Amino acid sequence: MNEQKYELIVVGGGPAGLAAAYAAYERGLRRILIVERDKELGGILNQCIHSGFGLQYFKEELTGPEYAQRFIDQAAQRSIPFLLNTMVLSIAPDKTVTALNSIDGCFTIQAKSVILAMGCRERPRGALNIPGFRPAGIYSAGTAQRLVNIEGRMVGRRVVILGSGDIGLIMARRMTLEGAKVLAVAELMPYSGGLKRNIVQCLDDFGIPLYLSHTVVDIEGRERVTGVTIAEVGADRRPIPGTERHYDCDTLLLSCGLIPENELTRALGADVSPVTNGPLVNERLETSVSGVFACGNVLHVHDLVDYVSQEAAAAGRAAANYAAEGETAAHEIPIAISGGARYTVPATLDPSRIREDLTARFRVGSVMRSRRIVVTFDGEPVMQKKRPILAPGEMEQVVLTPAMFAAHPNVQDIKISIEEA
Repeated sequence: MNEQKYELIVVGGGPAGLAAAYAAYERGLRRILIVERDKELGGILNQCIHSGFGLQYFKEELTGPEYAQRFIDQAAQRSIPFLLNTMVLSIAPDKTVTALNSIDGCFTIQAKSVILAMGCRERPRGALNIPGFRPAGIYSAGTAQRLVNIEGRMVGRRVVILGSGDIGLIMARRMTLEGAKVLAVAELMPYSGGLKRNIVQCLDDFGIPLYLSHTVVDIEGRERVTGVTIAEVGADRRPIPGTERHYDCDTLLLSCGLIPENELTRALGADVSPVTNGPLVNERLETSVSGVFACGNVLHVHDLVDYVSQEAAAAGRAAANYAAEGETAAHEIPIAISGGARYTVPATLDPSRIREDLTARFRVGSVMRSRRIVVTFDGEPVMQKKRPILAPGEMEQVVLTPAMFAAHPNVQDIKISIEEA
């Protein structure tokens, strides 16, 4: 392939990349290219055959493939080109993208702007330090989901799940519906990492026990898993002797968190948050590298794909504006946090560039009850809302309006605080 020049290159053809490309097209860009390493567009949604998608974005309930197909159809109707089975090897600060596939070999593409939408990956067993042998029958929840939903393979009959992330909770229900016996879900933390609705619909409705403050302390079996032992952990997250529970099982599923896929981001030289492991961005979702934007799970792990689409659309519009206008001078100020919020996206903003409502998203570090979220400009409250409960598994958001900034034209200190109600 000869060197091509585009206004926008989107790295990743999942829900974030598709929504970003569509929004950029609607904002006026025409030379757009989506680069996807898989054999088809849609990303992880292709294996999420359960319903519950689209309630926020499309105002109707869809399955994962149906939700993805909406955006694939939008891209097809506008003839937005894409490359499949193509791996991006590097991105240079001047927006030169080097990629590789089996047809064109290694080639470069030049762009005016780039959107990072690579998604995230599961935390593997090696990062969990679980004792025991390495027999067959240990899967990440996402791998098991693909095997069951796409390849039609049953991964086991008696299952224990470590971790209460949303994929693990959904697979507890899926395995049960396929005839397996899910014996227990163990969670290291004293709270679940998944949405409350998934705990109710996937565990409670099927009588599957959830053990908080528990972890796997032993895996039995050499060729295949034959048993798993879990134990309660103390405040130091170390197993408490005498609290062990043993389960005879043939399968262990791991649902222990997702990690944003940011090797390209780090190699590019963009600043990365130590909390989210995603790039630090401003109100335009622009990274510290001018003209390179990020959205979706590569930025921070979302609980709802609807929020991914909303965020990606904002990144697409911002990238289109950058491609048309180039770099603009900025006076960015950081968004401060207190009271239990772990981070915010965006991390910084330029008040002079706020032309439409800005959604700031964040997560808390622990379960909190009877709280209120307060936003202050230079110490003066500009909005607040009460929340009966805040949990790490559910993303929170506040909307900052242009009117707030118009009333405080010289704001220098913006803070999101969590206070007792």
